[in-house]
Amino acid sequence: MSSEQLTLKGNINHSVVFWCFNIAGECWDMEKTCEVARSLGCKSIEISEPEDWPTLKKHGLICALAPNGMPGAPFVKGLNNRAYHDEVKAATRRMIDACAEYGFPNVIAFTGYKWKDAEDPNSGEISLEEGADNCVEALRELATYAEEKGVTICLEHLNTRDDTHPMKGHPGYQGDDIDYVAGIVRRVGSPRVKLLFDIYHVQLMNGDVMRRLEQNIDVIGHVHTAGNPGRCELDENQEINFPPILRKLVELGYTGYVGHEFIPTRDPLEGLRQAVELCDV
Repeated sequence: MSSEQLTLKGNINHSVVFWCFNIAGECWDMEKTCEVARSLGCKSIEISEPEDWPTLKKHGLICALAPNGMPGAPFVKGLNNRAYHDEVKAATRRMIDACAEYGFPNVIAFTGYKWKDAEDPNSGEISLEEGADNCVEALRELATYAEEKGVTICLEHLNTRDDTHPMKGHPGYQGDDIDYVAGIVRRVGSPRVKLLFDIYHVQLMNGDVMRRLEQNIDVIGHVHTAGNPGRCELDENQEINFPPILRKLVELGYTGYVGHEFIPTRDPLEGLRQAVELCDV
């Protein structure tokens, strides 16, 4: 794959999701990821930790979507469970503070798993209604803080169908329906609480991606890409037709970031370059 620098159209703000390439065969460190991002015209390295943000700044990049600060798998213990509210809210506030200090826009958030003990499927389930109510309660409190700091919280929808790999799907995650998650965001009613629209997860759980974009554009704060099946490269071996989806985003007036979050199965640079070129509409 050519190392020639890409010249992009400027309609899409491309972002690289760090964990995907940090676990890939080459295990890119932050310095390498920044160099690649710059060469491909990407503006952000997201899901990167605050200790790496000086490196991003050095390369003229931002973190378009910060992690939520929870240890381990951050999507397990979430806002749907009151037992974890104090821990999740404290971690989220710390990350909001860090974003405000650096001038970065967004922090990720999760509903969490549906079990009363998030890590024990035998502990009983939190109902959808209770889970939504708990998310709204916590997000309204966090929204007040986020509004003061000028940072947006993006609540992510994840798929529960793929059980082949811990990062390809998340069986047990309560927010696996895009309408359910968008409904939580709308109930919060804050401009600083938005929906993270992951095209891969939406394709698995709901489909009808372009119509879903139209229905939810008013609450979409961030977008992710990956090929399906397998959360793989955006190539001819997967089923999602990305160019018209990205054109729809542009048509709808979306001006946020698009994070490329696929798990490489071949040369990571080749795959990332292909994703950027395909989505640069």
